[in-house]
Amino acid sequence: MQSVKLRFNQMNEEYRIKEAFKTLRTNIEFCGNEVKVVAVTSCTPNEGKSSISMKLARAFAEAGYKTILIDADMRKSVLVGRYRTKQVKRGLTHCLAGRATADDVICETNIDNLYVIFAGPVPPNPSELLGSEGFSKLVSDLRRDFDYVIIDTPPLGSVIDAAVAARFCDGSVMVIESNAISYRFAQGVKEQLEKTGARILGVILNKVDLTTKKYYGHYGRYYGKYYGKYYGNYGQPVDSGELSESVEEDVPIVPTNTASLSEAAKEVDEYMEFLNLPDQTNL
Repeated sequence: MQSVKLRFNQMNEEYRIKEAFKTLRTNIEFCGNEVKVVAVTSCTPNEGKSSISMKLARAFAEAGYKTILIDADMRKSVLVGRYRTKQVKRGLTHCLAGRATADDVICETNIDNLYVIFAGPVPPNPSELLGSEGFSKLVSDLRRDFDYVIIDTPPLGSVIDAAVAARFCDGSVMVIESNAISYRFAQGVKEQLEKTGARILGVILNKVDLTTKKYYGHYGRYYGKYYGKYYGNYGQPVDSGELSESVEEDVPIVPTNTASLSEAAKEVDEYMEFLNLPDQTNL
């Protein structure tokens, strides 16, 4: 087993981001005890799929679950460069090509309960490797040894790899960038996943601009600043004047622009209609 140290950007430690991934983790837990292997895909590159996969795996690990992240985006992996782990010698490609065992490619990280299998070198036949008996056996073995298995797959709107890998998973999650993907395009990706028999757990709406009044920006700014400051000093004496000042300087708690609220609600309804899922499974 290899050992790596993951280096996270400090900007990712912001209170609202942590709470969002705790909510996402809880929603997946509520999908049922049988959901242990989750594939994460998107429509196009650069929607934040790989970052969400890593942070979701970390959220499960921090909750005490033994979790492993598989970087199955073998065509264009970004995890090694993003988390500065170039000391990794072997990856998923070596394992599926029969040049290494699963234990050889698993990396133990500096985060308790979090393990990673990085992609490795780019193979000439990634779709065939992901659809092979070797990948099926790998997923089956990891399902037995870990509480949760998160698989970062390539964008399904670009290549078919995600649909191939989703056949071995208990559920799939789509990452959609806010104001970047059309309804028709997202519907086409959803239908492609459904053809493989994959269970779609829900959609993660990413890169939402919380500085605007749309998407309840007032709530995000208020609670992110107020509770982030309070819980950051948990267990220490709190200056009540400091907290009062933060409340007075912030925006009103209740949004006043009802048109923005209507637009946000309409967009949520559209996504729910697109997914055809009950509210509790919307991620």
